[in-house]
Amino acid sequence: MPHRTFLTFIWPSALAMLLFIALPIISVGVQSLHIEHEQVVETVKNCGPFGCKEVEVINADATAQLQADKPLGRFNGLGTYTNRNHLAFEEISAAMQAGGGPGAFFGAVFNLPFYKALAFTLTYTFVVTPFVLILGFFIALSVNRLPGVVKGPTIFVSLLPMIVTPLIGSLILFWMIDSRGIIGGTLQLIFDDPDLSLKASPALTWITLIIYGVWHHAPFAFVVFYAGLQTVPKDTLESAMIDGASRWQSVVHVVLPHLAPLVVFIALIQLMDNFRVFEPVVGFNAEANATSLSWIIYNDLRGSDGATLFSSAAATSMLTITGVCILLAPVVLRTWRDNRQRA
Repeated sequence: MPHRTFLTFIWPSALAMLLFIALPIISVGVQSLHIEHEQVVETVKNCGPFGCKEVEVINADATAQLQADKPLGRFNGLGTYTNRNHLAFEEISAAMQAGGGPGAFFGAVFNLPFYKALAFTLTYTFVVTPFVLILGFFIALSVNRLPGVVKGPTIFVSLLPMIVTPLIGSLILFWMIDSRGIIGGTLQLIFDDPDLSLKASPALTWITLIIYGVWHHAPFAFVVFYAGLQTVPKDTLESAMIDGASRWQSVVHVVLPHLAPLVVFIALIQLMDNFRVFEPVVGFNAEANATSLSWIIYNDLRGSDGATLFSSAAATSMLTITGVCILLAPVVLRTWRDNRQRA
């Protein structure tokens, strides 16, 4: 394709990516280097019946004028990234110097808000993603072998978890595992423990969130794999069966290699989505036992203590983007190498 024709086709997409992706990321990066202005305090005399004394009061007009003149706030460099709520360099250094062995060190580190959220985020990502790939593939294989009469309704039912809004789906499961819900009440009857609660244990909360993640994302993998199965060459499958290959051997040596690009595609999408897990944490009200990086951003922007922490949310956003890039780098690099070898 001539360069002129290529540029004609590509410039609308490039412009949209610049306006809606590149510039917002740059803006967030700049904001992460600044912190909120301190309130302007001035000393005034307060006189009463018993004399005068000097007191400090907040000058609202001067504070508002300062915020108007410098809306980004005070320049803080990388201070927001290294403070206790993020990478916590000082706290980690103190934990290393304190000694006590690896257990004490990791216990101190994972009590820090950022690393606590990172631990759950990585666990969720690396457990949910492979299970979604495996479950979606086997569902696609099973549905592909069904008779045509029941195939349509089965596909519709299989897609329901993906159709349901993530927040609504998590709320439904949250109510089901409640002590008054069908799952929570059944478990109490089975174990004869009226105080048994899936919400009280951090480990059970993590497991519940992971199960929900697999349930919600598996239909996407199923749809992609099912579409890919329709393109598998039937002649190759018949040749393999004639040569004595079993059904499982045909799947491993014919179907899977044919679907390898789809496996990479689904893995990339799932890594990005799972690393940004947010709705299940809110829907399950699991902040006490499980927080994610996206939840930290939400919590900073919500301003639960009365102040919206834009710089903190921006720093966590940039760290999240960096984490996604690190996760995707090996897959993208391998795909690039494979395409280069084929070329």
